Amino acid sequence: MKEKKTEEKKPNSRRDFLKSTALAAGAFMIVPRHVLGGPGYTAPSDKLVIAGIGAGGKGESDIWNFYQSGKAEIAFLCDVDDRRAATSRERFPKAKYYKDWRELMDKEHKNFDAVSVSTPDHNHAVQAMAAMERGKHVYVQKPLTHDIYEARMLAEAAKRNKVVTQMGNQGASNDGTRLMKEWYEAGLIGNVEEVYVWTNRPVWPQGIPWPKGKNEVPAELDWDLWLGTAPYKDYVDGLVPFNWRGWWDYGTGALGDMGCHLIEPPFNILDLKYPKDVECSVGTVYVDEFQQGYFPESCPPSSHVTMTFDSKANKDIRLHWMDGGIKPTRPEELGPEETFGDGGNGALLIGTKGKMMCGTYSENPQLLPTTKTSEVSVPQKYERVPEGANGHYAQWVEAAIAGYGNKTVSSPFEIAGPLTESLLIANLAIRGYDVQRKVKNEKGEERIVYPGRDIKMVWDAENMKVTNFEEANQFVKRQYRDGYSLKS
Repeated sequence: MKEKKTEEKKPNSRRDFLKSTALAAGAFMIVPRHVLGGPGYTAPSDKLVIAGIGAGGKGESDIWNFYQSGKAEIAFLCDVDDRRAATSRERFPKAKYYKDWRELMDKEHKNFDAVSVSTPDHNHAVQAMAAMERGKHVYVQKPLTHDIYEARMLAEAAKRNKVVTQMGNQGASNDGTRLMKEWYEAGLIGNVEEVYVWTNRPVWPQGIPWPKGKNEVPAELDWDLWLGTAPYKDYVDGLVPFNWRGWWDYGTGALGDMGCHLIEPPFNILDLKYPKDVECSVGTVYVDEFQQGYFPESCPPSSHVTMTFDSKANKDIRLHWMDGGIKPTRPEELGPEETFGDGGNGALLIGTKGKMMCGTYSENPQLLPTTKTSEVSVPQKYERVPEGANGHYAQWVEAAIAGYGNKTVSSPFEIAGPLTESLLIANLAIRGYDVQRKVKNEKGEERIVYPGRDIKMVWDAENMKVTNFEEANQFVKRQYRDGYSLKS
């Protein structure tokens, strides 16, 4: 997508008057909407004043997309890495820049309406919570949180604070999910009992030991701030800005990276909530002949997770997640040369009367055999989002301007929370796979066993705990480093 040149705006609002007055006094000032008219008030300029936490990488594109909606002012930028923030700072030279998001919140919370959070997974929750507790609307990149507990807390806080929320899984705004839901509710494939979702991710190193040695921290990077909630470790090359995804202290692996995009369609179509049990198998790394590597800090190179959900029909729904390039068997109805999903990724829903599939972001939805797709027509039940995935940003901006409860969004925390929890429950099973326990035989000889590898973990959603394998519950909620809390 080509960047549009910033056009000079005509002075046509109270904001322009206030802005010109401030400039005349020798200072630039952006007045947030809540200052002009209180909660729910729509400013004459219809502009949402945004603070962007995470200004580089995905944050750079998120902030630009908000601005491209034509209804957002980017008033503040925050990033721990000056190198990554450079483009956003050039695009928005009047936006005040911070490195520490806590300082931004403390000093400037009265001067913006909303916050975009585009940081590594392990810092999402504390940043989003701090914003919501101050009454700010929030847009948070996927996955919503790093931990199960955090996802539940954010969903509750969004409702409690009556703020407009959106998770950054843009495919939730695509037509594909809505069309497939219309097909399903029209009874074209019967009751779904089995779902397969797969990805070619990870495309970063996983199943590896933590790098040895200590490297020099780049001058532009505040490493302590980047670590945020995570335990302190010395800086190592190759972690920032991308490969942190493969380490449990910071990322959530392939599930966190792609799960929100790929599981969203079946989650939405089938109206799923929380799984009631989960089991998994993971790829094994061998470091020598018959010698398994043991790298519990790193996500595995591949995994297959099966979650069971209650169904409104008679039979439970089993949802299979596969990553690391593992795919389900091609459906018989798919031609030998036809693309399965979108090739590297996809979702397949198997019903009692038929099947349907789609690619990433629910793109290219197809009934199987694919010839049926063009032969079938069902009434449209669900309103489409203008520009689909590209309209995901503007949808949130406009809903925030309208105020809580006045406009719908595709992935509010009340939906994104349970979706994220489900992904993280799958990750809990993956991490539980590597839990070690020392046992002694009759002779008193000690050996190591892996009790989480050959069981189905039963999940108590209400209490957020595994009921039959206590050691797995250590992954429900992390202990934050000093200086960080979910309290505002």
